[in-house]
Amino acid sequence: MADTSDTRTPAQIEADIKSRRAVLAETLDEIGVRVHPKTIMGDARARVVSNIDHTLGRAYVGANKVVTDVRAQFVDEEGAPRLERIVPVAVVAVGLVGLLALGTTRRRRK
Repeated sequence: MADTSDTRTPAQIEADIKSRRAVLAETLDEIGVRVHPKTIMGDARARVVSNIDHTLGRAYVGANKVVTDVRAQFVDEEGAPRLERIVPVAVVAVGLVGLLALGTTRRRRK
């Protein structure tokens, strides 16, 4: 059986009710702010911006790694160019540009 005897005075009970009512009002106000459309949109916008920043940061790190790796292939530790690697790549690049130019001039003749 539940204990129905209450040793609080009516003033204490009333003060307890006022206190609980104030806490409840504060909780309802907080819920109202959380479900307000502007708050929801602001939170969604913040999540999107955070995701974009994270993605851009990862892309920057990845691109920086690729550039560093490629640079390491053509420059030694002291910063001097590695001609044994640069010359063959340059020859291939010039050859490809020449083939593209030759193909373009052949198309114009037809």
